[in-house]
Amino acid sequence: MSSLRSLHSLLTAALLCLATLVAVPGPAHAAQPVTYDFESGTQGWAPRGDGVSVTASSELARSGTASLLVTGRSENWHGAAVAPGFAEGRTYAVTAFARAVAGESTIALTVQRTPDGGDTVYERVAAATVGDTGWVELSGRYTFTGASTDLQLYAESSDPAAAYRLDDVTITEEPGSGDGNGTSTDFETGTVQGWRARASATLAATPAAARQGGYGLAVSDRSASWDGPALDVLPVMAKGAKYTASVWVRPEEATSLGLSIERRSGDTPSYDQIAAPREVAAGQWTELKGTYTLGHDVDFLAVYVESASGTTPFAVDDFTLVHVPAVPIQRDIPALKDVLGFTIGTAVQRPQTLGEHGELLRRHFESVTPGNQLKWDATEPREGEFTFAEGDHLVDYAHANGLKVRGHTLAWHSQTPDWVFEGTKADVLRRLENHIRAVAGRYKGRLYAWDVVNEVVDENQPDGLRRSKWFQTTGLDYIRTAFRVAREVDPDAKLYINDYNTEFPRKRRALYELVKRLRTEGVPIDGVGHQLHVNIEQPHASEIEETIELIAGLGVDQQVTELDVSVYTDFVQSYPEIPAALLVKQGHRYKEIFDVFRRQSGHLNSVTLWGLADDDTWLSTFPITRLNTPLLFDDRLQAKPAYWGVADPARLEPLVHDVEVPEGTPKIDGRRDREWDLLPDVRLARNGDLSAGIQFRRSAKGLSVLAEVTDPARDGQDAVTVTVGGTDHVIRRTGPHAKGLRAHVGKTSGGYRVEALLPAGASGAGGVRLTVRDASSQDALVWAGEMTPVPAVRTTTAARGTPQIDGTVDAVWARAPEIRTATWVQGSAGATARVRTLWDAGRLHVLARVSDPRLSEESPDPWQQDSVEIFVDADNGKTKGYGDDDGQYRISFTGRRTVGGPLDPAAIEGNLTSAVRQVPGGYVVEATIGLPTAALGGDALLGFDVQVNDATGASRTAAATWSDPTGRAHLSTARWGVLGFAR
Repeated sequence: MSSLRSLHSLLTAALLCLATLVAVPGPAHAAQPVTYDFESGTQGWAPRGDGVSVTASSELARSGTASLLVTGRSENWHGAAVAPGFAEGRTYAVTAFARAVAGESTIALTVQRTPDGGDTVYERVAAATVGDTGWVELSGRYTFTGASTDLQLYAESSDPAAAYRLDDVTITEEPGSGDGNGTSTDFETGTVQGWRARASATLAATPAAARQGGYGLAVSDRSASWDGPALDVLPVMAKGAKYTASVWVRPEEATSLGLSIERRSGDTPSYDQIAAPREVAAGQWTELKGTYTLGHDVDFLAVYVESASGTTPFAVDDFTLVHVPAVPIQRDIPALKDVLGFTIGTAVQRPQTLGEHGELLRRHFESVTPGNQLKWDATEPREGEFTFAEGDHLVDYAHANGLKVRGHTLAWHSQTPDWVFEGTKADVLRRLENHIRAVAGRYKGRLYAWDVVNEVVDENQPDGLRRSKWFQTTGLDYIRTAFRVAREVDPDAKLYINDYNTEFPRKRRALYELVKRLRTEGVPIDGVGHQLHVNIEQPHASEIEETIELIAGLGVDQQVTELDVSVYTDFVQSYPEIPAALLVKQGHRYKEIFDVFRRQSGHLNSVTLWGLADDDTWLSTFPITRLNTPLLFDDRLQAKPAYWGVADPARLEPLVHDVEVPEGTPKIDGRRDREWDLLPDVRLARNGDLSAGIQFRRSAKGLSVLAEVTDPARDGQDAVTVTVGGTDHVIRRTGPHAKGLRAHVGKTSGGYRVEALLPAGASGAGGVRLTVRDASSQDALVWAGEMTPVPAVRTTTAARGTPQIDGTVDAVWARAPEIRTATWVQGSAGATARVRTLWDAGRLHVLARVSDPRLSEESPDPWQQDSVEIFVDADNGKTKGYGDDDGQYRISFTGRRTVGGPLDPAAIEGNLTSAVRQVPGGYVVEATIGLPTAALGGDALLGFDVQVNDATGASRTAAATWSDPTGRAHLSTARWGVLGFAR
């Protein structure tokens, strides 16, 4: 068919030249839309093909009194054509209405053009199946790249002999087309406004799909999760510029929907997420929003809406793509690389090398880590087929700009294709060796360090090793092979083992033992990388310091490889806008962490931030899609309090902590009694050799204060000052104390303990300030808080004993005291439980006798079914999030078990065994929870709580706990009670 078109191109062009002599509307790139309504004749439309007749007919019209009648066709490309007057680099929305004279066929609008020096091309704009009983809309979008001759827009039909009519043809230049300023669609024209289906989906502008106004876009008949509406945005986006994209979606059934972009260079497609898929309720309008910077030269660029899975129909409305004007980076602030005593680096993608991002990168950082471009799926997606374009670009850029490069990563359990693990152990190790020789070999001498293996430790395993496909197939040999081959290929590169959560005690010990073992074998591990994906609350900076000091004993290099600080302490919370107070808190958090790095600079040679600025962070989609701002520069590349916490902490606003003060009456004698052990100390950031942990209790007698001070240099003027209500209460290390102040000071290993009872006027509410001063060094710790009174910490005791877990209440349970769930966190009446606890070696046993005469498991959500939830905090950490061994164990009245809490609940689900028996008026739950990380018995304490959920039909209508009154026990361990152990 293309050859036939070429034979007629000269004839058609001549006809179109004649047609342009007819008075027609202005060119399509004028500000106003061009409309052909054929009320004054053919308006420039001419026959295309021998024997074709094109006339303005008054027999039938969609609107007005006339339409364009096309007859005399004998080839499918025969029809009517017009010179559209497209301008170079512009994009146009093209709509028309067509109707067959008889029968049915596919009618299409197509552009013919001949690029300079090239062959004639034919580009489809729109098509639809058209019958003779009504008018059908043809709607599409076209970008004219320019430098072409023989330009025409024409209508053709799949039936060579079919006659048809056209009416109300409109050509509208897209707003901002060609200037990189973005675009928008609201479907208020009653057309699809250039959106097209990615596969077989049906798109229709309908009132039923409108979010606001008269029309929205209905998307149905999808063939795959990625099939849906797409919009060409190449003409309205510029390389290196940043855009905010937003679209509103409404699914017919609950599903996850996201906004993505497809880009192509030549025939190679790539896909980027703008807004990661998020759960959207059925029938609910939800905004998908994100930012995107085009970092590549591309031939094709389109945004599209897709689902995470399935083919649920959905509606789309109010799409906007808005250019975010660049803000100059700040040049009147210190460069990070000039104020630190170690290498400072950042993870980058290609967009971070462009424009203002590139300026920020070059000004502040000394090294880069390609975030994804050197991983296995990016470099060897198919065996033996290597793709280095992205990696080459970033490495070349770094060297051209004097930046060092860290390689990340040669062997990882994630982002490694499944084919790597097929076959025998020898096959897998051969592929690993070939991959490292190809990738590390390509960059030999150009990368100063490699993360050779990544995330190989699992502290929940008896041997501390992750049960990845690598390990399952090869044991430790994949680690040995990876380091051996990397050393052979690039002997000058530093080789690292890299992992996350190394600041947690169990993981740091498992990592230490692994590295010690492998180095003893001669495995060439040069260093350990600590990822440090932390949050604004935990873990405490002292844990990071303890890890660095422990690993230093191995005599290896250390680097922080992936640092960021989330503003969230759990996996659920989401802010529409991050509160300013949290950003200040984040700044202080960065300060205390970098204080550790500075102190440990003899053991630490590099710190890498996992991202350049907040506009591109993996935490915007992990563990859920939400606004997160974990880095030093905001989404406009401006310095945040986090930056000042690193570069100049004196610029930070003062931080006031929120502190809850329980009721309690500890004995004030300089000895730490059990009342203080119910909660962990609030630890103050270390300053030099000075550090401290503090607590408060309130009673009718006044405010009790505990300060555990580490200060090895004993001086009579060392002091703790507590300021409440404007009054300073000074407690000196060696006395005398303030007149009328009841206080005792006890000696501890490495320091001293202060206990004091402030007068009754210090009620445990309002502001408090605590200052710890080391007189010999003049170092000081200053802490300020806003106190909130709360009830006393609830306590209970587990008796020693071993029940049979069968749902029958054994006599051994009578040894344990009984507690009741009577703290209502939802409703004010409903199901309750009487609870007892027993313990034996490494196990906690729980009995819950539930009063609930009406039982329901109708809801598919386990938390909305009648059930008992048991909460256990192995180290009684009382944190605002869950640690890796904290757990939420749920057992329904039918025995269904679900586990939640830590980031990886699967790691603890094997701890739970249970049995349930229904009885008149309720049910009995017996459960055993294995606690391999806790030392039970003696003076040990567990964080503990129990909650009973009461369902009515398919909804939870009430819930009661033993201790936690916040309704956040599933997110935070802070208000759980405390469980001790009877001997």
